[in-house]
Amino acid sequence: MTLVVVTGGSGKVGRATITELLDHGYEVWNLDIAPPREELCRFTPIDFTEFGQVIEALTDIDGGYQGVDAVVHLAAIPGPSHAANAHLFHNNSTSSFNVFWAARKAGIKNVIWASSETLQGVPFDVPPPYVPMDESYAPRPETAYSLAKLLDEEMAKQFCRWDPELKMIGLRFSYVKEPAEFAQFAQVQANPMLQNWNLWSYVDSRDTAQAVRLALEYPTKGFDNFIIAAADTIMTQTNAELMSTYFPEVPFARELDPNASMMSNEKAQRLLGYQPKFSWRDTAVS
Repeated sequence: MTLVVVTGGSGKVGRATITELLDHGYEVWNLDIAPPREELCRFTPIDFTEFGQVIEALTDIDGGYQGVDAVVHLAAIPGPSHAANAHLFHNNSTSSFNVFWAARKAGIKNVIWASSETLQGVPFDVPPPYVPMDESYAPRPETAYSLAKLLDEEMAKQFCRWDPELKMIGLRFSYVKEPAEFAQFAQVQANPMLQNWNLWSYVDSRDTAQAVRLALEYPTKGFDNFIIAAADTIMTQTNAELMSTYFPEVPFARELDPNASMMSNEKAQRLLGYQPKFSWRDTAVS
């Protein structure tokens, strides 16, 4: 049985990922500085800013395992304003380096991690060059958080250059929500400026988990990244209405359905087989 360690498994994406992997026959171990709400799998507390703890966690845990087949790295301060900028950057970039380096030392060839839609230029204080946004647009970090995510991707490129047998995939998750949070969208529908900063994009945590599993199973070696978003926006207003009001100078690069996500999943669908299954439109909200 394939053993996957999930760093940050106690968080929103982590919980969904652990459930998805268990449902598909993987053995899973949660490594996190915070204990889980419920113990979906075995858990060990790890501080990812301390390399000694990380190298041990990716090699063996007494009474647990010896050797790890794959790493899903989700542990991080989850976004801008969640901590002071310098602390956030230091924590997230150090944690990623420690995980990547420890995986290399342990001979782990399959590493998936949480990148971010913020590398697309979010928040769009400067308008995007076109919609739907895709991975062909050069990264444009605007915060300490997204700068750390860019460093993750640049590190991964070099790690894969050093080792042609290594696979490292960064999943550029959109604004992750659980179904219980969908009721919040009504506020944005009443005032679209509350979320024009990311083109009204989101993704259900269960779809992030699907993307993680598909990335783990993706056979191609080397570095890659993929935008992971829902199929739709959070809005009842059409894209044409929204863009003409809030980003009138931004062109549509191709025709879209009226409420289709303006963060493009096309690459993830084509290469990973990702198909977002969950929408707020299928859930009753008040």
